[in-house]
Amino acid sequence: MSISEVLKNSKFVILDGAMGTMLQKSGLKLGERPEILNITNQDSITDIHLMYINSGADIVYTNTFGANAHKLEGIGYSVEEVVQAGVEAAKKAVKKSGKKSYVALDIGPIGELLEPNGTLSFEEAYDIFKQQMVVGEESGADLIVIETMTDLYEVKAAILAAKENTSLPVFCTMTFEKNKRTFTGCSLEAFAATVEGLGVDAFGINCSLGPDEIFPMAKVLSEISSTPLIVKANAGLPNLNTGKYDIDENDYAVWADKIAQLGVKYIGGCCGTTPDYISKIVEILRDRTLKINRNRRRSVVCSATNVVEIDEIKIVGERINPTGKKRFKQALIENDLEYILGQVIEQTDAGAHILDVNVGLPEIDEPRVMTDVVKAIQSISDVPLQIDSSDYRALENGLRAYNGKPLVNSVNGEEKSLKNVLPLVKKYGAGVIGLTLDENGIPPTAEGRLEIAKKIMDEAISIGIPKEDIYIDCLTLTVSAEQKGARETLRAIELVKNELGLKTILGVSNISFGLPNRELINSTFLTMAMQKGLDLAIINPNISSMCDVISAFRVLNLNDRDSEEYVERYANYSREKASSETRSTQDITIEEAISKGLKEETRNLTIELLEKKSELEIINDKLIPALDQVGLRYEKGEIFLPQLIKSATASQEAFEVIKKRIASVGGESVSKGKIVMATVKGDIHDIGKNIVKVILENYGYQIIDLGRDVDIQKVVDAVIENDVKLVGLSALMTTTLKSMEDTIKSLRKNAPSCKIMVGGAVLTEEYAMKIDADCYCKDAKKSVEYAKLVLG
Repeated sequence: MSISEVLKNSKFVILDGAMGTMLQKSGLKLGERPEILNITNQDSITDIHLMYINSGADIVYTNTFGANAHKLEGIGYSVEEVVQAGVEAAKKAVKKSGKKSYVALDIGPIGELLEPNGTLSFEEAYDIFKQQMVVGEESGADLIVIETMTDLYEVKAAILAAKENTSLPVFCTMTFEKNKRTFTGCSLEAFAATVEGLGVDAFGINCSLGPDEIFPMAKVLSEISSTPLIVKANAGLPNLNTGKYDIDENDYAVWADKIAQLGVKYIGGCCGTTPDYISKIVEILRDRTLKINRNRRRSVVCSATNVVEIDEIKIVGERINPTGKKRFKQALIENDLEYILGQVIEQTDAGAHILDVNVGLPEIDEPRVMTDVVKAIQSISDVPLQIDSSDYRALENGLRAYNGKPLVNSVNGEEKSLKNVLPLVKKYGAGVIGLTLDENGIPPTAEGRLEIAKKIMDEAISIGIPKEDIYIDCLTLTVSAEQKGARETLRAIELVKNELGLKTILGVSNISFGLPNRELINSTFLTMAMQKGLDLAIINPNISSMCDVISAFRVLNLNDRDSEEYVERYANYSREKASSETRSTQDITIEEAISKGLKEETRNLTIELLEKKSELEIINDKLIPALDQVGLRYEKGEIFLPQLIKSATASQEAFEVIKKRIASVGGESVSKGKIVMATVKGDIHDIGKNIVKVILENYGYQIIDLGRDVDIQKVVDAVIENDVKLVGLSALMTTTLKSMEDTIKSLRKNAPSCKIMVGGAVLTEEYAMKIDADCYCKDAKKSVEYAKLVLG
């Protein structure tokens, strides 16, 4: 049976268990890279694969999880050598077994955060993945598995690298925390919408949690996905005292059975699981029949952290568009991104669910500017975007830069448009807006527009774009010039909804062009369109009358249950009417600028404040309280890691201004103290440490970053030489916790007055206290709290 037949059949497919767990059992040395064993001790890797195959695994993952150019730098072997040897080891095991098992090229995270949260660009990540995948296919891998991901943007880079450079099937799994979000805040729903759109063959969850904790997450995916699902759970949590995991193979198999009954096709194990676990899964699923989930896709758009389902009327903000806007045109020509971001904030604060992004202007390089603007918007906002351009290169640039599932505005009935736009929509997994016009213009009748809508729908479906991702714009004609046009537009909406079953969208404001009191015409027309079934209204959300009719309609249409949102919005209606409709970003405070991640605004406001306040007053009365408030929202789950980093980065602008001011007048440094930070010896993971570093720096602490895989003596020397009172140690791997303990012992002996805080995915507070740390920091916020306690 070929791998393509395996993908299509209706049977359970058993995946292997943990490679790292088996290597640790066989004596993997501290700091030794598992992937190098593909070359130096290939037989041991082949033996592990063989044990899993003999236990019943249909697919084994190659020992190439960290075999990328970033992680292999400076170790003496190339990516090509390591990946080729890894595939070879797995294929040898398949051959020895005499069974028909398959080899999956295992691709793990690069180990660096992508922009805007880190410094690694999307295209750099893409090239790193491409290198691994091309070699993997050439070496004979049967499929590609992208696993243990936390960043949806990195997932997108990896999937595109696989799709554009290989012909192999693609699986993808992310690792989620108990709050049903990844480390970077990506939700289950956003993950599903994005990777289904990108066309993976299967997706799901691996690592981090046990099967009992993953079960409710798998249930969510089983209810919203029409793509085959994967689960590779951990064997619970490791007992850091005994080194054993807390779920044995029998209990694991019971949970695997429950997960399988949700319709999860691909089941295996992650950290702590062994061939015995796989044998038990095979045994318990032997007589089970796979339930096929035939969920209908939902109409959704999303960023990594914010999913908008188009299940009732939603607002698309229209203001990021140069048409008729002199100031916006000037901003585009001058590359004034801060002005554009101001428009983003004003519209989202006013209630926009989605933002249309159009940067079309003859005077600029539209494809380049589209990339810059999409990236800039995503650096401060998680509202989903609608990429709007008639330039196909600009459309693709915007789609490639976007993190999530966007809308594309637009395609029409012309053959050239259909040929150029729809393949881009399919490739990037977006939704698409179809305009009811063609070579002959806009049909005067509703029936004529329906005909074009059907043509667009048929073309889209024929290349694999589902109906749920097609939105029809029946086009608004200016009523002052063609009064009957309004009626035909409304009739067309009704026909498209009833006869084609498609979602509809409409740019409302053109209806009133040339008439006085345009708001009255616009709001009345919007109400009539909503009554006909309009799903998305492209409007200026800053005009309160437009949002007012939507709020009222949602109550009367039973969308706003018990009028809760209406009451919340209008509880203080009289006071709100007396004030301005929407504040401009020119009125924003420095605390708000930091909260929203506005770097330029934060810098400018700091310069203004320095005319009235001292440097320390600004730090203590403005910057630190603002960051504390952001940290509190992060702790409550109101915002996620990207927003936390954006706020910290914005505050850094203020600190830089203050530092320069102090230096110019010969004043003392504003540093609140020095902190040495290091990932302990043998551990090559430093994303968590790097995030904590960024946050602490933006609270005014001077960080001496020793990097990863740091010798004990190097930590001690740095503390003594710099007279440091606080050290932060990080460890992600259970095998390096002994290294952390030994580092703490050496610090106690040589720098007894120094306080030590520790963190990392495998640590618990109990274990941190056992190895004599002063503080266990579960996240960056806790690190800041402890730094304040120690250093002030």
